Amino acid sequence: MNNRGGRTVLVILGVIALIVGVVFAGQGANLIPGSSMTGDRTWLYIGIIVAVVGVILIVLGLRRPGRGRPDGES
Repeated sequence: MNNRGGRTVLVILGVIALIVGVVFAGQGANLIPGSSMTGDRTWLYIGIIVAVVGVILIVLGLRRPGRGRPDGES
């Protein structure tokens, strides 16, 4: 993604996914009480996956756009 707006959206979505993933994992690991998700290992695994996706989106959004190849090279 080369335009700045698109990269900003990726970073915002990545941060949201990271926060949601950490909360899900915390509830699944019984670190955050008060929910039906508390202590259920399924939410721990779902949270880890969502958090990793969030980190990937953040990294993709923060990467500098590629310069491309000069004309004539393949």
